Amino acid sequence: MFQIDLKNRKPIYEQVIESFKNLILSGELNEASRVPSVRDMAKALGVNPNTIQKAYRELEAQKYFYTVIGQGSFIAAPPESAAGKEVSALYEALAGNARELIFRGENFNAILNFIKNMEGSNDKN
Repeated sequence: MFQIDLKNRKPIYEQVIESFKNLILSGELNEASRVPSVRDMAKALGVNPNTIQKAYRELEAQKYFYTVIGQGSFIAAPPESAAGKEVSALYEALAGNARELIFRGENFNAILNFIKNMEGSNDKN
C-alpha cells in the first residue's frame, strides 16, 4: 500500500497518516473501503501496532476513518460541508505555505499552477 521511511525525521505514525490521506484524496481509497487491521498494517510495515493504532485514532478524529466495532475501520465519506473554523484554518495554512514559497524564491504563477493541477487530479466527474 505504501512505504515508511525509517530515516525520515517525521514520526512513523505521521507518515502513516499522511500516506492514508494521500491515498484517500487521490481517490485510490474510496468511501466505505475497509482499512487493514492495526495488526495487519503493523506487520506489513514492520512497526509496532501501537504506532498504527495512534495513526488510526488520529485519522478517525480527523474524520477520514470510522470504526465499526467487530468489523474494523473504513474510509469515511467526505463531509457535506466542512466546519467554518476548519476551512479557515486550512486556508490560513495554505496562505502561510504560499508566503513561505514566495519568500524562498518560488514564482507566484508556479504556485498557482501547482494548485490548479491539484484541482484537476481530484475531479470526480
